[in-house]
Amino acid sequence: MPYYLSEINRRAATDPRGFIAECDDIYSRRIANAASMIIENIHRSPIVLLSGPSGSGKTTTAMKIEEELERRGVQTHAISMDNYFRTITPDTMPRTPEGDYDYESPECMDMDLLNEHFAALSRGERIYVPKYEFSRHMRIVEPSMSLRLGKDEIAVFEGIHALNDEITGQNPDAFKLYISARSDVIDSDDSVCFKRTWMRLVRRTVRDNMFRGADAATTLSMWANVRRGEKLYISPYKNKADLMFDSSFAYEVNVMRSIAPPLFRAVPEGAERYEELRSILPAFERFEAIEPDMLAPDALLREFIGGGIYEY
Repeated sequence: MPYYLSEINRRAATDPRGFIAECDDIYSRRIANAASMIIENIHRSPIVLLSGPSGSGKTTTAMKIEEELERRGVQTHAISMDNYFRTITPDTMPRTPEGDYDYESPECMDMDLLNEHFAALSRGERIYVPKYEFSRHMRIVEPSMSLRLGKDEIAVFEGIHALNDEITGQNPDAFKLYISARSDVIDSDDSVCFKRTWMRLVRRTVRDNMFRGADAATTLSMWANVRRGEKLYISPYKNKADLMFDSSFAYEVNVMRSIAPPLFRAVPEGAERYEELRSILPAFERFEAIEPDMLAPDALLREFIGGGIYEY
């Protein structure tokens, strides 16, 4: 469902705090609905598979679902599938058509170990979740956690490849959730003035700059392969989901207006995807600004702009 620019700006100008609260309540109701559906499925499987493309807010949403289920008395464990990446070697690493390392490929994941762990958890057995060190692109000896599910406990596994056939084929009863920013912003003539994919690019650019030491040009240089990976490895499986979850917020471009444009303006002319920036930057100017400090500490956008209560 699209957002309308005129309504966004009216609310941002007249009642920004009320606007934020209303949008956050919509997201909370989506979390509550997901939790109810997961509970309904618990007799079939204790496993939840949460997938979505880069910048969709998978990690925060997994933790929010965990909180909601715990509030209802269902002990829940959120687990990042990033820990199941394989150690990278030049001989085994999948590559793009250009010959670069293809970090988006499902071949980077240890699917066999994942499926072994899903089966063990379903049988009530203990598993040792591996730990991946991204700075060295390798799995280390010490596990990230030990886990055994008791009766009516749930494990939420989140990752870009969670709905891949290699996983869902062996775990057909798991509850499957697909999340992404799924709403465009449209103008009075029904033309799109801010694309949903731009929202995710903005989220990732801001996060990479704040937490990963990467400038906007670096993120943009990777974005083409990220989008290629989404089209090849993520989107084809989204229809397997039991629930499609929209993680966009009507107010988010307003909030990002004071954060993202300076990062984009620093990108040198001629950089990769520079022409796309020439469309994104003017679009920001059409939105009333909302101060980021108005966001709640547990808001999903805190995953990308910082200042939140969750650890990532």
